[in-house]
Amino acid sequence: MKYINEYRQKHLVETLLTNIKAEATGDYHFMEVCGSHTHAIRRFGLPSLLPENIRLLSGPGCPVCVTDQNYINRAVELALNNDTIIATYGDLLHVPGNDKSLNDCREEDADVRVVYSSLDALAIASQNPEKSVVFLAIGFETTAPATAIAIQKADSQNINNLFFLSAHKIMPPAMKAVIDDGVTLNGYICPGHVSTITGKSIYEDFPEKYKVATVISGFEPTDILQSILMLIRQVNSGDFKTEIQYKRAVKPEGNVRAQQVMDEVFEIKVDRWRGFGTIPASGLKLNNRYSEYDADKKFSIPIPEPEEDNGCICGEILKGRKEPEECRLFATVCTPRNPKGACMVSAEGSCNAHFKYRNYG
Repeated sequence: MKYINEYRQKHLVETLLTNIKAEATGDYHFMEVCGSHTHAIRRFGLPSLLPENIRLLSGPGCPVCVTDQNYINRAVELALNNDTIIATYGDLLHVPGNDKSLNDCREEDADVRVVYSSLDALAIASQNPEKSVVFLAIGFETTAPATAIAIQKADSQNINNLFFLSAHKIMPPAMKAVIDDGVTLNGYICPGHVSTITGKSIYEDFPEKYKVATVISGFEPTDILQSILMLIRQVNSGDFKTEIQYKRAVKPEGNVRAQQVMDEVFEIKVDRWRGFGTIPASGLKLNNRYSEYDADKKFSIPIPEPEEDNGCICGEILKGRKEPEECRLFATVCTPRNPKGACMVSAEGSCNAHFKYRNYG
């Protein structure tokens, strides 16, 4: 509790807000690309504290939200195979496919199990040698190293009934796609969790090529407000660079060992993102050394074209073009109990955050 209170002290918040209001002399559009930042911003009511000339946009920072619907369709088809066990993080259960979700499959007696790590899937595979176990590997650079370790362990233990359906993605290509799509941005609040793995070098193009300020932020109110102040100062001075506000967790070089494990197991691929379509060099697939664990190569399943729910604007929200409240489904027919799109399903989704904290000012 002492640690938390250190970053929520009223006088620190007031001092930061005073400086922000004094120095924010223009119009500023800053985007966070981390679901945890989105929830922190809404939970602590930061938009209501900031001056009106500072606009905070939510971007493609929720891994479940950006996962293409075809991935869900493939997972559903695999789940309906009686010889297959699906191991998944809980956030994916209720994401709708064309006809049903993984939770619908569970209700039809499919063997879909919620796990907390890729190593749980490894244990399931070793305990069920007569079944094919498919781990739904999603997430950005934060979770990819853990998947890579599980793959290496499966290989070293000669577990040949475990497969990985990779939807792992890397953050910078989507951040570039936002700008290339014409969204006006002055700065990025960069993801703290991703950056603990990658370090700061992955953001170099934004200050150098795009003239966009970048600050790697922590998740407490004072972290985010200090990051906003740092962004304002970069924009005002024209001295664009990548700064680390979250110094207690992020090193400039990141976690080198985690990077090495990723490089040993994965290679870059073209990937599809919900709302963006195909983005070059934005996904991770198993390389040739570990291709025998690749579910895409093990299973051949005809998949229908994705059919998004009529009226859902999750894709536009992920690009920062729309706010959840602009969707006609929001908080009416689309709620966390009855989600119509991925942005409401995930605990990291923008719609979920706006719904949960809609009365926070």
